[in-house]
Amino acid sequence: MSKQLEGKTVAMVVAHEFEDIELLYPLLRLSEEGAEIRIVAVPKGIHTRPFIENKPVTGRFGHPLPIPVMAPGNRYTLCEMSEISADAIDALIIPGGFSPDELRWDAATLDLVKACHEQVKVLAAICHGSWVLISAGVMNGKRATGWIAVHDDLVNAGAEFVNEPAVIDGNIVTSRVPDDLPEFCQAIIKAINA
Repeated sequence: MSKQLEGKTVAMVVAHEFEDIELLYPLLRLSEEGAEIRIVAVPKGIHTRPFIENKPVTGRFGHPLPIPVMAPGNRYTLCEMSEISADAIDALIIPGGFSPDELRWDAATLDLVKACHEQVKVLAAICHGSWVLISAGVMNGKRATGWIAVHDDLVNAGAEFVNEPAVIDGNIVTSRVPDDLPEFCQAIIKAINA
């Protein structure tokens, strides 16, 4: 059986309180297609107070990174931001949850998004993940979707909001909610192979 993403590298960037399924589903689906998955956990967010300073980055429903049910190295590698560059990846995914609200003011994350956009690498965001793309300044003139709470933000950033499960506009892929994850992953695969 041929794999559609053999030889491709996909990075996923999350901070505290990422939407667990929006990380796990693409991780499994895209690795199933042969992609090398690299996850960057940015330790910013509501759980970075000094009394729990060394708390691992955790999803909204408690999944920590590394994910204990999947040994690192089998389906993904946990990386530092300094180990990721636009030159070395084919796509960058921003899962939703509360994580994007923290990532949108992280300079290293925004620099990576901008570099990927300049190199026309696939930028994919689901749910609130579009906030990171908005803050990086890459949404003007794009058709996009996302959770209804980001509708006004996308429009104010110059995007055309459409209510569809997944939208591809050039190198940018956006999606609405966890229920749209199958269409989101299909769109990512299509965009990487375009």
